[in-house]
Amino acid sequence: MKLQDVILKAMAKKITWWDAAEIIGVSDRTMRRWRERLETDGYSGLGDGRKGKPSLRRIPLAVGEEVLRLYRQTYYDLNIKHFHEKLAAEHGIKLSYTWVQLALQGAGLVAKRRKRGKHRRRRERRPMTGMLLHIDGSKHHWLGEEHWHDLIVIMDDATSEIYYAQLVEEESTRTVMAGLREVIEAKGLFCALYSDRGSHFFFTPKAGEKVDKQRPTQVGRAMKELGVQMIAAYSPQARGRSERSFGTWQGRLPQELRLAGIGTLDNANQFLRERYITEFNGRFTEPAKEKGTAFRKTGRADLDWIFSVQQERVVAKDNTVTMGSQVWQIGKTTFKNSLAGSTVTIHEHLDGKVSIRYGPHVIGRYGPDGVPQGKQERRGKGGVVEAVENQKQVFPRSHSSLEISQQTRDSHFPTAPAVSFACTKNGKPRRRLNSDVGRAKVEIQTQDSHFHTAPTAAGARKAKRTDH
Repeated sequence: MKLQDVILKAMAKKITWWDAAEIIGVSDRTMRRWRERLETDGYSGLGDGRKGKPSLRRIPLAVGEEVLRLYRQTYYDLNIKHFHEKLAAEHGIKLSYTWVQLALQGAGLVAKRRKRGKHRRRRERRPMTGMLLHIDGSKHHWLGEEHWHDLIVIMDDATSEIYYAQLVEEESTRTVMAGLREVIEAKGLFCALYSDRGSHFFFTPKAGEKVDKQRPTQVGRAMKELGVQMIAAYSPQARGRSERSFGTWQGRLPQELRLAGIGTLDNANQFLRERYITEFNGRFTEPAKEKGTAFRKTGRADLDWIFSVQQERVVAKDNTVTMGSQVWQIGKTTFKNSLAGSTVTIHEHLDGKVSIRYGPHVIGRYGPDGVPQGKQERRGKGGVVEAVENQKQVFPRSHSSLEISQQTRDSHFPTAPAVSFACTKNGKPRRRLNSDVGRAKVEIQTQDSHFHTAPTAAGARKAKRTDH
């Protein structure tokens, strides 16, 4: 109606044909052609001449039917982009993404997405790798509709590179610690860790409020010992980068596992490590803005102690330590007769083993079944020193004893002492020199016989100097 009204005004000389072309939004050449067709064929000449004619870029009907068949029978659970990539890589069908999207939505195989929410400002990526790492877990049907598992992912903020991805039964303190330790051993220490406010990351006194960083969790304590800052996210939108990454994981990984015929947790994790993480990084990783890395090598040799669940307990009178239903018997130590009443630290390692420490001393090692393992270790003289930073082991008998060898002229008979003692009237001893006694002989009794030896003149002079 707008086109017709504008043309009528131009024909009535109320506006020029130039103004009509500008109002309609076409070029002057197009307007001249329309004017000629209007004069020749009337209003019917203004219709689109392509209407009713097949497009030269029309997709053959057989190709369209094959695309819909593949999605309906084989790739029914893939998202549109993933299916578009499979068409080109696996079947050699190269179509535009828009055509595939419209075809699937028009056939009712894929539902149209709802409109996006309100506008939010995008947070810029960190310029260098190792400055900020995201860690999060996603519960999903990763291995089929009848199984729920958690996928723990550690991702770099600067490049979106995946450093760790593991399927576990449930996200917990131990599974998170295992992932962080693996990344630190492979890449090094990083600057900050960004996570949600899960109970294994932060302690929140009241739901929905700020976390209490003065009361760290086991993960918070480990990160503090390593000098890594922990940042809490207060909304899913704040973790938008990791949330979008999980959307990609959920739209691709279950389908890839199904196509590979994988249905067990161990095989799925092997598939992730040996193949899929590399493919995922090759497709979705972006280059960092700056060269270099913020990762730094760790010289800590006590990661096994840091990444352990630590709890303090008081030793009972029978030298046992109890935690829950588990009781550990502490053996006798050389540095203390009994540890009853002492506070010890129980370390539950990630491999299930348990170690008990009293200060720097390791007073017990136990297997997952509670059976003692190996000999007890202690620090100090004659003990084993735990391997920690900037500390070297000191071995006993590292110094030879100072001994004075006997000479040939020495005899096993003692000589007369340079100083002798006499008792006064009140019974207290009084020291006197041999010079006071004169040159009287001193009788020395041995086990075998009696021998009489006279002091030498040099000995008398030495004793006199000592008295002065």
